[in-house]
Amino acid sequence: MPTSTAANTPASVGLKRRLKLLLLFVILFMSWAVYTLVIQQQHTSERSTQLHDVKIKLSEVQLKNETLKKEIVRLHDDEYIGQIAIQQGMTRPGQQSIIVKPKNP
Repeated sequence: MPTSTAANTPASVGLKRRLKLLLLFVILFMSWAVYTLVIQQQHTSERSTQLHDVKIKLSEVQLKNETLKKEIVRLHDDEYIGQIAIQQGMTRPGQQSIIVKPKNP
């Protein structure tokens, strides 16, 4: 009974086994690639959030820096220094400070 079909030959059995192994390898590789892609997307999202926070802090610090630079320029003006001295209760020699007290009802 030499009626053998192509499905039962040892060559076709080996071929099917190799194709299954190749398919398994491809599936595992694609799973790893998708996993890696998801992890990288998460890291990118976290870094983007951190970058946004740092940019906000940078703009706040730059604004404060500009304010302090203006204050430095104003501190070189004698009139401004005099205004600060008066606000702190200091007076020049021969000058009297007037303190206004609110009325109590």
